[in-house]
Amino acid sequence: MESKVTVKFKRISEDFNHIAEPAYATEGSAGMDIRAAIKKNLTILPMQVEIVPTNISVEIPEGYELQVRPRSGLAAKNGIGILNSPGTIDSDYRGEVKIILINFGKEEFTIQSGDRIAQLVLSKVHKAEMKEEPNLNQSKRGKGGFGHTGNM
Repeated sequence: MESKVTVKFKRISEDFNHIAEPAYATEGSAGMDIRAAIKKNLTILPMQVEIVPTNISVEIPEGYELQVRPRSGLAAKNGIGILNSPGTIDSDYRGEVKIILINFGKEEFTIQSGDRIAQLVLSKVHKAEMKEEPNLNQSKRGKGGFGHTGNM
């Protein structure tokens, strides 16, 4: 049996009530598509960053976050990504969800109101308790990092 977590949302302005709410495209989708809510088309030039409004604010249950992730089709076809991917929407944030898009492509890209611009993935958050210790257990990897294993 599948359990569902309710994430409440509200539209900020009635001007964009015609835009579909965040929703899963298919039964097996992990992310809900979220759409741009803009009054006029927005063109993103190559290597330009734009913060795109969605007209949505959310109430995420405590112990969860919404991760903002790129849409694979926009990335593959147009080079459009999420600059801070994955972005995090915390459970205590009540402002408008805005998506930080970047155009990694070579051509300008135009977004229209209602276009699907990102995905939202609900994730459980586990709180960590940091504990300072003078010594840490050794591991096989040790201090090796940033490509220390080479190309495989």
